[in-house]
Amino acid sequence: MTKPLVEETGFVPLPPAEVRRRLIALVSSPYAEPSGDGDVVVLQGSWWYRGEYALERRGQGTQVTHRVYNIASRGRWAVPLANRFFIGFAAKTREGFAELLRTIADQPEPRDR
Repeated sequence: MTKPLVEETGFVPLPPAEVRRRLIALVSSPYAEPSGDGDVVVLQGSWWYRGEYALERRGQGTQVTHRVYNIASRGRWAVPLANRFFIGFAAKTREGFAELLRTIADQPEPRDR
């Protein structure tokens, strides 16, 4: 795979299995379903987008690394054009990732456990 367009890392004070469960619940959509097992959750959508969330235990919590790749097999050159040359993309991705981690950490525990 090529170099990621964007890479961000953050921390969630929960174990990896719980982060994975909450992450999958949050990123599931009609357009892209998460896949992968173990330490990486993959979200693939559109004709060019692949987002990977790598989960790694760090003490009592989980380090989450989010990488965005251009996976277009055809028309790869058109991806920057279709995305306005990614102006502001890194900042929006960083903000969205930080919000995602806050949401994961702040979700209440399910009562049926």
